[in-house]
Amino acid sequence: MTSNGSAPQFLSYEAAIGRLDWSDAVEALRQGHALPRAQIRDVFLGPPTGTMMSRSAWIEGLGYGAKTFTVFDGNAARGLPTVQGAMLVFDGETGSLQAIVDSPLVTEIKTAADSVLGASLLARPDSRHLLIVGAGTVATSLVKAYTAVLPGIERVSVWSRRPEQARELVAGMSGVKAELVAVEDLQDAVGLADIVSSATMARQPVILGDWVRPGTHVDLIGAFKADMREADDALMGKAALFVDSRETTLGHIGELMLPIASGAITEDSVLGDLYDLVRPDARRRQANDEITLFKNGGGAHLDLMIASWIARVMAG
Repeated sequence: MTSNGSAPQFLSYEAAIGRLDWSDAVEALRQGHALPRAQIRDVFLGPPTGTMMSRSAWIEGLGYGAKTFTVFDGNAARGLPTVQGAMLVFDGETGSLQAIVDSPLVTEIKTAADSVLGASLLARPDSRHLLIVGAGTVATSLVKAYTAVLPGIERVSVWSRRPEQARELVAGMSGVKAELVAVEDLQDAVGLADIVSSATMARQPVILGDWVRPGTHVDLIGAFKADMREADDALMGKAALFVDSRETTLGHIGELMLPIASGAITEDSVLGDLYDLVRPDARRRQANDEITLFKNGGGAHLDLMIASWIARVMAG
């Protein structure tokens, strides 16, 4: 029961997705990072190709949340969702269960909003060309979120290891104001983009530092485990590095662990996270030719910020 005695809401993807606005989602994350830093705990179980994760958070002034979900790499070939699970949202004052939110709904909105908040704080204001690397479910939400929140984007290029997948994504999109095209030459596409947003399941780098021109903002999403990365040491070494959360990236994700182990960067190379970036006096982009890089690592505190906002929207 909730604090007012009513049953908790169950919020399915289908019931909620049409009522959610990308700009409001990004603002919910911005406001969430103005609150005290979250307490978070993660548990990972199972083999690399089939992992169960339980992520919990408490944020003073917001409440408690716990998301348990599975990630199975091979599910796409079976016609099944890669990610399945649910998020529980608890009242911060009474501990009562307020909402049960479909995990894919929280993950989709949180993941894209996280990256777009980072880009809104770090990318050049005159950015016009966005490259999406990958053409899965996350790529679709990235196209929608970026073009909704950053109206200056005029062109969106999509690249996939399987070119037909990029073409299918482009053909299936509607309501996007920017020009949307599938591209096949990744090196060329990276060199032309103002913002590169990568959402792959790569375990070896797919974006090389030699390809990235000065002034680019690079948004890395895919790597979420210690054996995964999307950028090479050269890119990590020359970019101004930022993360969504130090606690959920440093020591946990290969994107940072592997270049730290090789000596390309140190932990001190990470200049800030979203708690730092939302402050008016934050260290952000310092020059138009600076390459900025944002590692989207996720985390239960982000899930809680988004799930609480979804519950408020759906409560009316």
